[in-house]
Amino acid sequence: MTTSRNSWTTRPETGADLPAIREINLAAFDTSAEAELVDALRRDPAWIDGLSLVAVDVGDAADTPVAHALLTRCHIGDVPALCLGPCAVLPDHQRRGAGSAVIRAALAAARARGEHFVTVLGHPEYYPRFGFARASAHGIGLSIEVPDEALMVLALDPGRPLPSGTIRYADPFGI
Repeated sequence: MTTSRNSWTTRPETGADLPAIREINLAAFDTSAEAELVDALRRDPAWIDGLSLVAVDVGDAADTPVAHALLTRCHIGDVPALCLGPCAVLPDHQRRGAGSAVIRAALAAARARGEHFVTVLGHPEYYPRFGFARASAHGIGLSIEVPDEALMVLALDPGRPLPSGTIRYADPFGI
């Protein structure tokens, strides 16, 4: 468990967190698709215990999650990698550092497990702060059309070059 300087404690999810994680995703997105995706990923072989993390306000005695970040198995070509997402924060806690804290904690947990590469399909103005860069610059793409700037990758070990190829996500992503 780590505490960020923004007064967020981050930790792996527990069984008791599952309803709160679903509520975070329902509140953060316009549809229930992301909440349903998280539920489906929990039942998929791509799920990796310990890589679904939450952020909790340090002062919250009830230890109620306000943010969630998930990493699941994907592949870049035939090389194992991780997919970051969904990531969500309760609307009344957004822009206060909870999302950044839980994403940084998830990436640190992945690094500690010896993982090497992470992909994300998300806001190109948000994810570069964590070290993500445009995937196409590394010869990495998807089998579907997405905005080029929205597909990003990160090498957790700077000494290991990113592989090139097409990203294959877990079946619940439908890609």
